[in-house]
Amino acid sequence: MILFKMKKIIHRKEKCIGCSYCVEIAPEFWKMNVENGKCDLIGSKKIKKDFVLEIFEDELDKNERVAQLCPTNCIKIV
Repeated sequence: MILFKMKKIIHRKEKCIGCSYCVEIAPEFWKMNVENGKCDLIGSKKIKKDFVLEIFEDELDKNERVAQLCPTNCIKIV
């Protein structure tokens, strides 16, 4: 049995300015919400003020890049 270590993407949507870097880099995880002009983390669950999605380590590279490029630092990987 192979165990995979899970990571979490945490998106503080209220800080999002809709620059769409995340959508350009990792469209399989992010999409633009046309109603509010902010980005949505696809498949995430709302936990208090954050949207959280568990990902596998092999999905980390793109999302770490997204977190680094986010101008408002509203995306964290933990």
